[in-house]
Amino acid sequence: MRYERQIVKFLICLAAVLIVLGCSSDKSDEQQHPDRTQAGQIKSGPVYPPFRAPYSKEGLPKNIKWLTNDSDPTFASPKAVKGGTLRLALLSFPLTFRVVGPDSNSSFRSAILGNQLSLVSIHPNTERIIPEIATHWAFGDDKKTMYFKLNKKARWSDGLPVTAHDFAYTLKFMRSPYIIAPWYNDYYTNVIDKVIVYDDYTLAVVARHPQPDLALKLSLAPTPSQFYGDLKDGFVQEYNWKIAPNTGPYRITSFKKGKYVEFSRKADWWAKDLRYFKNRFNVDRVRYVVVKDFNMAWEYFKKGSLDVFPLTMPDFWHNKTKVPVFEKGYIHKIWFFNDTQQSASGFWLNQDKEPFGDVRVRYAFAHALNLDKVIKTVLHGDYFRLEQGFVGYGDYTNESIKARRFDIGKVEKYMLEAGWKRGPDGIWQKNGRRFSVTVTYSNGGNTPWLVVLKEEAKKAGLELNLEKLDPSAAYKKILEKKHQAALVAWSTSLRPQYWEHFHSVNAHKPQTNNITNTDDPAMDRLIDAYRNSTDEQQRKKLSRQIQARIHEIGCFVPTFMVPYVRQACWRWWRLPGPPEGTRHTGNLFEPFDSATGGLFWFDAGAHDETIKAMEAGTAFEPVTIVDKFYCQGKDYCK
Repeated sequence: MRYERQIVKFLICLAAVLIVLGCSSDKSDEQQHPDRTQAGQIKSGPVYPPFRAPYSKEGLPKNIKWLTNDSDPTFASPKAVKGGTLRLALLSFPLTFRVVGPDSNSSFRSAILGNQLSLVSIHPNTERIIPEIATHWAFGDDKKTMYFKLNKKARWSDGLPVTAHDFAYTLKFMRSPYIIAPWYNDYYTNVIDKVIVYDDYTLAVVARHPQPDLALKLSLAPTPSQFYGDLKDGFVQEYNWKIAPNTGPYRITSFKKGKYVEFSRKADWWAKDLRYFKNRFNVDRVRYVVVKDFNMAWEYFKKGSLDVFPLTMPDFWHNKTKVPVFEKGYIHKIWFFNDTQQSASGFWLNQDKEPFGDVRVRYAFAHALNLDKVIKTVLHGDYFRLEQGFVGYGDYTNESIKARRFDIGKVEKYMLEAGWKRGPDGIWQKNGRRFSVTVTYSNGGNTPWLVVLKEEAKKAGLELNLEKLDPSAAYKKILEKKHQAALVAWSTSLRPQYWEHFHSVNAHKPQTNNITNTDDPAMDRLIDAYRNSTDEQQRKKLSRQIQARIHEIGCFVPTFMVPYVRQACWRWWRLPGPPEGTRHTGNLFEPFDSATGGLFWFDAGAHDETIKAMEAGTAFEPVTIVDKFYCQGKDYCK
């Protein structure tokens, strides 16, 4: 579900870089995967008879008003050409190729979901509804129902047509206890009421209660019943490494556990000539190679083994790019300002782990972190302080909230109130416990500024222990709620989402995104009201109240806001600019996402020219692109 990917985009990107979680195996793929051919490619084809839902005995409403959108501006370049392979790095191999169930909620999940279209999408610049699998849509008078007409050309990657029955099967699948996915069980039971099939290509999706932003909630993705059949015990193990059919431009065609995953473009993809997909998804292959260290990935990139690299961290942008491959123009630098919601990036404090059961200690922890010094020194002034977790949502954002700043006096006030005293080494102590907190994180690029925080925190009497784990280990520890403080950056949605992160129903149990174990009746009431309201103004008010309550609880300490993308790419890659991306672009070289991905292309001539120049030792003019198209008028864009 495309909007579920935005709503749920609880689907985390741990540490806000391309971290993909998982583990490896010593056995060969051919031994472990009976659905592979001897050539190492993934087989495809129906396994079970497709699910058939009963047709509605009642016809469509007589007053239905069908809508479509074939007039919003396109955002791809007509200059784009097909071909080439994009080579990217994974910091670790994913734990599973499932997109639901245990261990599925990693950032690699977005690569799989990026190749699964939904009924409709949102234009990344105008934010109006545009077609995906549906060609037309209509809204019911009850504010609970949307009607859809499907594109009869839509096909699964196994060749079967996509029909209304595949959306009805989504409900059956997501409600199943066998998938072991409580969030999905809840959402598809308590938010989605039913799917009505009128004929093979006409359906309605009905919410259980009237909903705001109806398209965001009801734009389901289909589920391939011919692949899953009737679910049963053992689903998690049986489908851990199987490749499900999809509807998007690419499909996993080869992988070796612990080593790589390769996607191949469907040359005959059914949607390739549609208005909002034309001239997109241009490379023939996308190959993810496991490189278990961020700095090692940088070395691979400079040698030409990887094609693009994130330069968000200032040390990379300002210092580490002062090397010949950049100075001779073989690699280009791009600084692209977007205009979108900001990631909830910061320290998430586990209230079930001491000493964070006391709100005063949580406040003291926040005031002991000298993040402004980090911005001015380590981060070269390139980052901006994030004031709270939901910035960039317009009237849904409470602009009055300001993050707690470094203040030793306030640390002392709160710690004394909580009954703590300074120990002989300057660290606060109480009943034999030191004010010592372990920060769990997985991105080694964050270590330099965490070291600065550690040294500054000592002045306030806080001992920070930095625990850098492999992404898979960090992921499991945090989702199992075994951390004290976790440095996490969550991805965003078009509207703020609170239930999965702060409602008590998700507290005190593993594999939910309430990693602070927030269990607050006042918060629950606000979140329930927000979820159930259909009045836009009321929802905005409730959203601001929820944010104020989060700030009052003190379970989240925001760190930085980065309203831009900084990347490097070898000079044979092309972007459509100016502007180089869309308002909502978070990765200029995102290969799959149906909303903003696949805008780049491979220039074979520039590739050959570059290789010859490198062999001859000749240089090009160095290139740094700074694109401020979407941030004009904003304070940080001066």
